[in-house]
Amino acid sequence: MEIRPFCGWRYRTDNGDISDLVAPPYDVLDGRDKQELLDRSEFNVVAIDLPHAPAGELGPEAEYLAAAERLESWRRQGVLAAEDAPAIYGYEQSYTWAGKTYHRRAMLCGLRATPLGEDVIPHEHTFDGPKADRLRLTELTRMQLSPIFAFHDDPSDAAGKLWSACEGPPTARGRLGEVIEKLWVVTDSDVVAAVADALRDVPAYIADGHHRYTTGLNYRDRLAADGRLDDDHEANYIFFALVPRGDPGLLVLPTHRIYTGLEDGFSVELLASEAGMFDWRRYEATEQLREDPMALLAEAPEHSFVFADAAGLWTASLRDADAMSAAAADEPPAWRELDVAVFQQLIAE
Repeated sequence: MEIRPFCGWRYRTDNGDISDLVAPPYDVLDGRDKQELLDRSEFNVVAIDLPHAPAGELGPEAEYLAAAERLESWRRQGVLAAEDAPAIYGYEQSYTWAGKTYHRRAMLCGLRATPLGEDVIPHEHTFDGPKADRLRLTELTRMQLSPIFAFHDDPSDAAGKLWSACEGPPTARGRLGEVIEKLWVVTDSDVVAAVADALRDVPAYIADGHHRYTTGLNYRDRLAADGRLDDDHEANYIFFALVPRGDPGLLVLPTHRIYTGLEDGFSVELLASEAGMFDWRRYEATEQLREDPMALLAEAPEHSFVFADAAGLWTASLRDADAMSAAAADEPPAWRELDVAVFQQLIAE
């Protein structure tokens, strides 16, 4: 992948605390969530990033126009100011899960827009409604407001090169719920070049943000079609938060699926008889396990799943290590290692 620094627009505060100004990803918020954030500050980014809630479809034009006008007003007032020099950013989120504290570290940068499947590897399909919402907002604000969340292999220690330059107090910090957020600005051209070189032959795997990435491609293509795009235009690069695959803070929690409308006679026992590449084990549905079925995964091997039906609880652990290679030969190895991919390919389908 090809990354480059950019002059980010950041909140300017007296003490660097932006707790009242940050928000979760726009697509997990509804109208009530939006209002709660705005009650903390009228300058919370949700006022721009979520003009229409929920963001599953294109909203009224007036809402996008108002967001763009508000953004321009913030610029004029100095609420937001552009970086003095192109930068990449060290972004750390500290959180606690199951009594343990984790620190997830990402690099914020621009990544050259390429067709999905080349330097950027997807795992989801996209839908027209969310893409229309994001594209209209991008067209009117002319800004990429939130990054694509992706992970990557890091054989040349790009992360180490970045974080060696993130010494001292963070430039900005905040708290969102139980998560502590910190941001460092790195403008040293030698560091930026070293990080870019270390990632040049490494792809990025999208964890979250398929609609935003596709929107970035669509926006770039529209500018090109109108003759407004040269090779150095910012729209050639899409805003990413890149996390090394081996980062100890990159904790991936279980994905949950609920199935309804199944045929009469369906049972997990029947499913187990069909999915022979898994080792299956049945458990009595005690009250404790009904409340916390994920406890069954605590001692389970890699690529294990918990199933529940009216009869009880089951675990399924992948026994055949080559099953994914055979079932999804055209997919990249990193995708085939994802539990959600194993489940979708070998069980759900």
